[in-house]
Amino acid sequence: MSSVAVLTPESFAEHRSGLKDQEMMGCVPEDEAYIPTYLEAFPPLPEKGAPGEKAGEVAPAWGGKIRPIKASVITQVFHVPLEERRYKDNSQFGEGEEAKVCLDIMQRTGAHIELSLAKDQGLSIMVTGKLDSVMKARKEIVARLQTQASATISIPKEHHRFVIGKNGEKLQELELKTATKIAIPRPDDPSANIRVTGTKEGIEKARHEILLISAEQDKRAVERLSLEKVFHPFIAGPHNRLVQELSQETGARISVPPPSLLKDEIVITGEKEGVALALSRIRAIYDDKKRKTTTISVEVKKTQHKYIIGPKGNTLQEILEATGVSVEIPPLDSGSETIILRGEPDKLGPALTQVYAKAKSVMLVEVTAPAWLHRFIIGKKGQNIGRITQQLPRVHIEFTDGDERISLEGPTEEVELAQDQIQEIIKDLLVRMDYTEISIDQRFHRHLIGKNGANINRIKEQYKVSVRIPQDSERSGLVRIEGDPKGVQLARRELTEMVQRMENERTKDLIVEHKFHRTIIGQKGEKIKEVRDKFPEVIINFPDPAQKSNIVQLRGPKSEVEKCAKFLQKMIADLIENSFSLSIPIFKQFHKNIIGKGGANIKKIREETNTKIDLPTENSNSEMIVITGKKGNCDAARERILAIQRELANIKEAEVTIPAKLHNSLIGSKGCLVRSVMEECGGVHIHFPSEGSGSDKVTIRGPAGEVEKAKKQLLQLAEEKQVNNFTVELQAKPEYHKFLIGRGGANIRRVRDKTGARIIFPSPDDIEQEIITIVGKEEAVRQAQKDLESLVQNLDNVVEDSMDVEVRHHRHFVCRRGQVLRELAEEYGGVAVSFPRTGVNSQKVFLKGAKDCVEAAKKRITEIIEELESQVSVEVAIPQRYHRAIMGPKGSRIQHLTREHEVQIKFPEREDALAGLEGSPQENGDVPPEVEFVPRKCDMIMISGRAEKCELAKVALLALVPVTEDVEASYEFHRYIIGQKGSGIRKMMEEYEVNIWVPQPEKQLDVIKVTGLIANVQRAKQGVLERVKELQAEQEERILRGFKLTMSVDPKFHPKIIGRKGAVISQIRKEHDVNIQFPDKGDEQQDLIVISGYEGKVEEACQAIRQLVAELQEMVSQDVHLDPRTHARIIGARGKAIRKLMEEFKVDIRFPPPNSDEPDKVTVTGLPETVDGAIDHLLNLEEEYILSMTETETLASYMKPPSRFGGGKGGVDDGNGGATKGFVVRDAPWNAAGNKAPDMTSAEDFPTFGTGIAPKQTSAWGPKKF
Repeated sequence: MSSVAVLTPESFAEHRSGLKDQEMMGCVPEDEAYIPTYLEAFPPLPEKGAPGEKAGEVAPAWGGKIRPIKASVITQVFHVPLEERRYKDNSQFGEGEEAKVCLDIMQRTGAHIELSLAKDQGLSIMVTGKLDSVMKARKEIVARLQTQASATISIPKEHHRFVIGKNGEKLQELELKTATKIAIPRPDDPSANIRVTGTKEGIEKARHEILLISAEQDKRAVERLSLEKVFHPFIAGPHNRLVQELSQETGARISVPPPSLLKDEIVITGEKEGVALALSRIRAIYDDKKRKTTTISVEVKKTQHKYIIGPKGNTLQEILEATGVSVEIPPLDSGSETIILRGEPDKLGPALTQVYAKAKSVMLVEVTAPAWLHRFIIGKKGQNIGRITQQLPRVHIEFTDGDERISLEGPTEEVELAQDQIQEIIKDLLVRMDYTEISIDQRFHRHLIGKNGANINRIKEQYKVSVRIPQDSERSGLVRIEGDPKGVQLARRELTEMVQRMENERTKDLIVEHKFHRTIIGQKGEKIKEVRDKFPEVIINFPDPAQKSNIVQLRGPKSEVEKCAKFLQKMIADLIENSFSLSIPIFKQFHKNIIGKGGANIKKIREETNTKIDLPTENSNSEMIVITGKKGNCDAARERILAIQRELANIKEAEVTIPAKLHNSLIGSKGCLVRSVMEECGGVHIHFPSEGSGSDKVTIRGPAGEVEKAKKQLLQLAEEKQVNNFTVELQAKPEYHKFLIGRGGANIRRVRDKTGARIIFPSPDDIEQEIITIVGKEEAVRQAQKDLESLVQNLDNVVEDSMDVEVRHHRHFVCRRGQVLRELAEEYGGVAVSFPRTGVNSQKVFLKGAKDCVEAAKKRITEIIEELESQVSVEVAIPQRYHRAIMGPKGSRIQHLTREHEVQIKFPEREDALAGLEGSPQENGDVPPEVEFVPRKCDMIMISGRAEKCELAKVALLALVPVTEDVEASYEFHRYIIGQKGSGIRKMMEEYEVNIWVPQPEKQLDVIKVTGLIANVQRAKQGVLERVKELQAEQEERILRGFKLTMSVDPKFHPKIIGRKGAVISQIRKEHDVNIQFPDKGDEQQDLIVISGYEGKVEEACQAIRQLVAELQEMVSQDVHLDPRTHARIIGARGKAIRKLMEEFKVDIRFPPPNSDEPDKVTVTGLPETVDGAIDHLLNLEEEYILSMTETETLASYMKPPSRFGGGKGGVDDGNGGATKGFVVRDAPWNAAGNKAPDMTSAEDFPTFGTGIAPKQTSAWGPKKF
């Protein structure tokens, strides 16, 4: 008795139920459950057949023979005898030349090679790798490790090509297979000998293969048979069947030339016997047909020939097959209409009948229709003509451009039907369609079309017509209008009116500076759009930006063009008026005061004067501030900026009268002359009036003494210019300039005083750095030029000199990366000064350069040494906590002091003992000023230099010691002054360059201490007090905004008041500028809403919410029961469908949650009339979706495979309550004696992978988004 085991769940049973249905149905009654055996359900995989297996045995259930898989890696072993070894030295086996050769071959081919030495001293070689790699490696091993021999093989010359093979593939294969090199003579070489080089074994293999190829070719033959072309169809047979059968029967290849090729030769190739047999059979057919056949000629129109030929000549082949008659058609390029029929006399009649039938089976008809109607006959996207070709697919309809004929080709009956239909369409179109042509000058065509076709498209849509405007290349003015007769006339009238308007149009060119074009157009064309909207009939064309043209073209009706031109001219005049610009020089140190705190000052000036003010960047050397706007406004802004500068410094302003005609000559080329005066007079600012103003007033601004000096020089220059003005340019290397100028300008002043000429050196920004300009009277200029040229000539004479400098002074010259030496080189014409290396006990210092420069450098070095020897050191006691403040940012203040007073200042090392002196916690790392100062070593600052300069530096250093002052600020404002993470106080300290000390919060003091330089402390105090005032104002503002009102609203209305994504409540908050707080979920009073803000705004917001609640109270809620299966489809993807429905009916629709007790209950809320409409719509949707689902389920039930389980459909149980048994098999291996069936519920036999995951409850609204 066989045992039965349950293998899989019911679903697997359904899947397998389709197997072997046909076999089972015949042997088992339908009412019995069939249980398959294990071998039937799971047939075994095929095994390799035994040698004695019969060919007729039934193949296993898994299919027939399975092809074995070949290994991709192979191994070959071959032997090289001792006498054939190239390297016979066994003393270095594995290390000598053989090993090197093998290593090289392995690298080149990728194969693995192992060598071993046999007892007979022969070489055994094992090669492992892919087939291709092994073959290549073997060939190279044989060529390089084995002695080579050569042999000659002689075969017929015509067989050589078969040894080479297609693209030389056969020859390469032979060489790899035999590990030889085979050389075949070229085709033009008369020799028939093939030379083979390699080992003896390889040569023998190659010889055998080559001779085998040649022997095979000896058996083949080629025959060429020349027979009349007219008999070829009888030899080939219908559709070439006869020649194919003959080829299969004889094994020979028969090549019959195609009908299109005028060639009589038939070629037969193959084995000699087969070729001879084929040849005799073809000759027999030819002789038979030549004897029995006769011909008749008929005349058929040339146009009908193609129907007799048929597609690809198929019709001719059909006639030949049916009647055995060959039909000969004259070539297409021939004018002959004669067709010849060749065949046996009794068969020519039926063949002729078929030829006439085929000739008349297709007819060609031409229908006449006006060419302009063709596209209407075809219809939009070929709609009309497509309908005809769908009904009559064998009819070909052809339209020709410019021709009134329409060609129809196809079967006679279908062509006649198509002809009738097309004539009906033409008749209908002629009744309801019309056309007209207007001659319009080509220059108006693009205006008729309009921008992006706007004008012409409007006319087409409005009058339902088609308008054809010729291309520019056609050089035609004929515009064609086609369509409804009434629409054609209306379109014609409008186009004519447009042309008349354009003929009356005027074009006006407006000269507008190119720089104003962008301003007139505006950002994204906003401003010019306003102008075009104001004058819609005027076309305004701006030139291409790349052209830099100033012409703006206006085109349109004369009156409108004039109005638009006046409007644009007024706009341009305003732009010109507002684009007046002036530059004022303001000392760099006052720029930050002009900007003010947070840009307050500059913002105020800009707003009050309605000007644009641009300041140079902080790292720029420029002092010019540019003001742009109306002239009067610019002057007002200029006066206010100058007033700020006058308040901050002792700046004097003077005016000097110089004739306007001299201004350009006083300014000089690129401002070089006036710049030299400004530089000489301590950086004063000299302002000349704008060109064309006619003013003679020149303004000089700067320190009082320097202003007078500059005034005197300007007047002197003006006098010189009036008397005599002469200019000369002189060239000198830039490195000589400083020496020519001299220290403090001494050298150049000497030349100027001697000659009276003004000498101007180039500024760093000038392109020509070698040009020196001399200005003045001619005699003075000539003398100055002579003196300078002699100086330059002396500088060009390079000399070498030396001097003694004590070793103790060397460090001063070479320290700080040789700064003193660099200054000497810059000041004295690039002189090179060389001090001895460190460690060399020598006093000699070498100088190289121009003679005068060397002498001057020696003098300066002597002065420096005298200064060093006369230096003293002075100590200044300043508490260490102030040292960092005295140094300034990156040591800038100390650097300024050392340069100004020519001293060295050294600060002591810092000490950490300061922490022990602190009596209380400190702010900003400073000790409060109350701590008594006791000088220590770390407080002593050392100043070195000349005694008088050390004293001056000491006074300046003490002036940098910060002072501390108190500022009254209420404790409650301290945290706002400090700011988030200290940002506020840090900003104030950086802005005013002070230290601000705020007491600890627990002290609750109303005092803030400010430490720094006196001037900075005063500014900082003012800034702190202003911040306190701002905070007081903000506090008052907060009190006013702190008004709160609580209102009670039923919680069921809260979601509606909030709105979707907070849209409704956000609108109320924005409109009334209030904050509205709803209760949290855990609050006891869920009905209270808190509104805060200004009292009046809060009342308005409260009223708005009450009004909204009143509207919501009028709404009703109704429940409707909808099949839960339809919920997802009603909601739609991501709720899109239900949102659209709610917006359409102005209702709210709520679906039940996933685990609801009433899964079919849907709640609709809204006004009574809208709720009823929404419910009706929902019920209609439900009915539609249920019907769709029913159809789908019915269709699916028919598509399910039949099942043998349960006797019902699809494996459903029969209603008796019995559970399905799953998929059952008999004679399973686990049910054999001693074996136990696996328990599928056992966790030990079938362990789970990880922790099971409970399926998520998905909402009908789709997955949640996070």
